[in-house]
Amino acid sequence: MKRMFSTAAVLLSAGLVLAACGSSGSGGNPLDTTSAQPSGAASSAAGGKAVIGSFDFDESVLLGSIYAQALEAKGVQVEEKPRIGSREVVYDQVKSGGLTIVPEYNGNLLAFIDPKTTAGTTADVDAALKEKLPDTLEILTSSPAEDKDSLSVTEASATKDSLKSMEDLAKVSKNMIVGGPPEFKKRWEARFKEVYGLEFKEWKPTGPTTADAIKDGTIQAGNVFTTDPKIIANKLVPLEDPKNIFPAQNVTPLIFKAGANDTIRTTLDAVSAKLTTQSLVEMMTKISVNKDEPATVAKEWLSANGLG
Repeated sequence: MKRMFSTAAVLLSAGLVLAACGSSGSGGNPLDTTSAQPSGAASSAAGGKAVIGSFDFDESVLLGSIYAQALEAKGVQVEEKPRIGSREVVYDQVKSGGLTIVPEYNGNLLAFIDPKTTAGTTADVDAALKEKLPDTLEILTSSPAEDKDSLSVTEASATKDSLKSMEDLAKVSKNMIVGGPPEFKKRWEARFKEVYGLEFKEWKPTGPTTADAIKDGTIQAGNVFTTDPKIIANKLVPLEDPKNIFPAQNVTPLIFKAGANDTIRTTLDAVSAKLTTQSLVEMMTKISVNKDEPATVAKEWLSANGLG
């Protein structure tokens, strides 16, 4: 019995050393799956361990920080890997267990997994995801917070060409340059043409500068998220989507099942229950307009909602 206790103590000490080597802020390669593999293993930390990734834009980084700080408050050992890249890269990382958690948008995730999906509502999208996701992955409860894609134009363009919806855009799109994330053309070009008859003169990868590029005329239409404060600041008009080409986009935690314990699940569900579209807009205004750091904004929101 004494020998068994001694062996356990040695193993515990080794585990603590390894945990310290892989702690947050180590500065490792965010795509290095080797260093992230412990996300699916047991941890000596009281609340478990989680590796949280995010996409390469501010709102995703904010949401990742909200998840991270909420989990840390519950005793979970957290490693953050922000700004990894596009969904094409991030999805493979969480699918393999290199990431434990990613703040996702349910509609875009479903469209990525099943490009032919016709699900539009939050309930339908979530039901389809639960059916289509591989066995290694799971979505938790979707939040009421929604950040939908939009095709937006300036108020001047909307007035000049009588543009209210994406259907209206078809009559002038061939004279327009459209912008968005680097993967925007690959992801949407065929669907835009099929559903709305949209064909653009040129597609430009404008990424996080899309709203500003519309304002300054570099592009004439662009993919801007509906919680982006620059829609108001730049006087942009998100065009209506009567055929629901852009499905529900609720903020939804995507998790690697083997790496998520009950503490992780209940904590993230509590965050989702409090998160609203309006709170996202307010937080993104602090980041985009006031230039506050996402981690600082996340901490303030968690504290205000009793989750920090």
